[in-house]
Amino acid sequence: MFVVFGGLFFLLFGRLLSIQITGQAEGRQMAAMAEAKYARESILKAERGKIVDRNGELIASDTLSYRLIAILNEKATEKGAKKKRHVTDFDKAADLLSRFIPMEKEKMIQIRDSAVKKNSEVYQIEFGKAGRDISHETMLAIKEAAEKEGVTGLQFIEDKKRFYPNGDFASYLIGFAMREEDKDKNVSTVGKMGLEKTYNEALTGTDGKVDYKTDIWGYLLPKSEEKIVAAKDGMTIQLTIDKTIQNFVEDAMNQVNQKYSPKKMLVVVTNPKTGEIYAMSQRPSFHPATREGLTENWLNEAVQNTIEPGSTMKMFTLAAAIEEKKWDPYAEYQSGQYTIYDKTIRDVNRTGWGRITFLEGFQRSSNVSMAYLLERMGDRTFIEYLHGFGFGEKVGIDLPNEVPGIILDINPSERLTTSYGQGSTVTPIQMIQAANAIANDGKMMKPYVIDKIVDPNTGEVVEDHKAEERKSPISAETAKQVREVLASTVTSDVGTGRKFALSGYSVGGKTGTAEISEGGGYLYGDGNYLYSFLGMAPIDDPQLLTYVIVQQPKLEPGQYGSDPVAELFTSIMESSLKYMNILPEDSQTSSTKSLSNHIGEDAASSMATLEQQGFSPVLIGEGGKVKSQYPEEGTKLSDGSLVLLETEGDTTLPNFSGWSKKMALSFKMLSGLDIRLNGDGFVTEQSLSAGAVISKNDPVVLQLKSPEDQHTPIEQNEAEEDEEVEEIIGG
Repeated sequence: MFVVFGGLFFLLFGRLLSIQITGQAEGRQMAAMAEAKYARESILKAERGKIVDRNGELIASDTLSYRLIAILNEKATEKGAKKKRHVTDFDKAADLLSRFIPMEKEKMIQIRDSAVKKNSEVYQIEFGKAGRDISHETMLAIKEAAEKEGVTGLQFIEDKKRFYPNGDFASYLIGFAMREEDKDKNVSTVGKMGLEKTYNEALTGTDGKVDYKTDIWGYLLPKSEEKIVAAKDGMTIQLTIDKTIQNFVEDAMNQVNQKYSPKKMLVVVTNPKTGEIYAMSQRPSFHPATREGLTENWLNEAVQNTIEPGSTMKMFTLAAAIEEKKWDPYAEYQSGQYTIYDKTIRDVNRTGWGRITFLEGFQRSSNVSMAYLLERMGDRTFIEYLHGFGFGEKVGIDLPNEVPGIILDINPSERLTTSYGQGSTVTPIQMIQAANAIANDGKMMKPYVIDKIVDPNTGEVVEDHKAEERKSPISAETAKQVREVLASTVTSDVGTGRKFALSGYSVGGKTGTAEISEGGGYLYGDGNYLYSFLGMAPIDDPQLLTYVIVQQPKLEPGQYGSDPVAELFTSIMESSLKYMNILPEDSQTSSTKSLSNHIGEDAASSMATLEQQGFSPVLIGEGGKVKSQYPEEGTKLSDGSLVLLETEGDTTLPNFSGWSKKMALSFKMLSGLDIRLNGDGFVTEQSLSAGAVISKNDPVVLQLKSPEDQHTPIEQNEAEEDEEVEEIIGG
């Protein structure tokens, strides 16, 4: 026995000595084996970047969701445990789950059988797309039902999903992102369309990790170090879009869509002074979270599709003639028809209106008047002006897959039809850029939709897009004259734009009724046209430029194609102008005054000066030197207008009653307070009383109501004058 045990002892001792010296056992490194056994890694998931509007209001972000797992292996349940941790009756579990997730019971059983066939000891299974992106409410409902029906073995893992809080909102601009599994079974959120796809790389964050060591039971070993690599969230993309104006657009389009059921609609609202796009939407549209309503068309119609613009093009023909000094508004011509070689063009009513002035011809949207203007200035000169306005080439907007359109310039008849918007093709965004030159005193501003891209991990502004002026073919004086003529199409008794008049604001613009090319020809018949209006207001100093297109609306007897266009334009413009605190012209009780610069001055003296001038100053902070102000220097304001002055120190809450959403958001940005706005329009209630001094961690909720609830609409005259039939091109 002594010899046997002695031998075993020396054998064991030799083995231990060998392992200690070589660090190997059975040819394998012990250190590596220990590392593999005790080392752990935990993934720190990065958030996909947010998309926000110009005021920082959320448009798209990541939110918490859950992934469903069914545990099949009996080893998951410890021996003697009363509560089972694995699925004991899969048929029953599948029946329950089929009531909550979009997958049939038979398909779940098929997934289970396939997994077991590959590996009889498979531990758990998942249910693909149907088992991901489960909401918190659905997760709780499944747990409650499982508890009630005795179903075990169902577990949920926290995950991320893309959240679009505004629903169907600029969907073809924003696009959508969805969870996708790669070849290595890794699941991530990937942009599939719109800005989500274009900026997918910038929006995608980088996951972090935590490395640590545990004992065999999973507890952290004493004195072991945690190595943390922090996750880096994706970039925040701030748009020029104004959420409130975009909502005005969406609401108006929903109403017109319900009333007229057009084949397509498009609305773009911009600031002509900067080129910033405040709203962009189209119909049909879809919900980016569910993709409900998404058709085979994935194009952003404003930049990726071309149209024949119709008579809206005439404003640029007019601008070229004025710039060339060939416009004589009171000279006369014979309306009705015009022949060039073998081609004859006709006015909207085919017979014309006899001898009329060029001004009346424009107001009536006469095609023949464009032909005579072309004679006066030269058709090749006209084409040069169109290229100067940016037609025939890409605008260069910060959106993908822009198309250039084609300006036909082979023969004189093509140049003639182009003068009134037929034959040549353009994109809506080209129309916006060209019209910016008219609205902005000859300064043609490039449209853009990305304000800036910010790294949320550092606060660094990675990209900062600024207003960009393009070379314009017209002068400020020409732009002013064009605006005067455009205004007359709305105010004249014979103008085609009469129904586009706004309540309280002067407006100018041009209507369009364009043929729709299909199958090598053009569509004809009631409503088979593309109706549009390109307008701006207030006409003396336009703050908004809006382009509205409605294609093939279903019209009742007595309705015209311009009706849905006018309903869209007037609703959007009136609401937006009020929201922007632009004083209605018919409600002015005193002349407006330009705001002076108070930055760097003493707040107390600035407040006194502003009060003497008739303004209502609001102090942000405790006083001292003024750091910033809103509105900016030079802004024209009426008596009683709010002026925000930012200083250092804690802020005392003002009385927000009656404030516009724009002013409330400006106060929020300058003060840095946690102000939460519910609704649109004007403030009616606030959660904390005026006079309260609060910190930046105290939330303040403001309740707003829409302009329709705040302003009584002026009744329109029902006895409208008879209009020309718009079935023939030229409206």
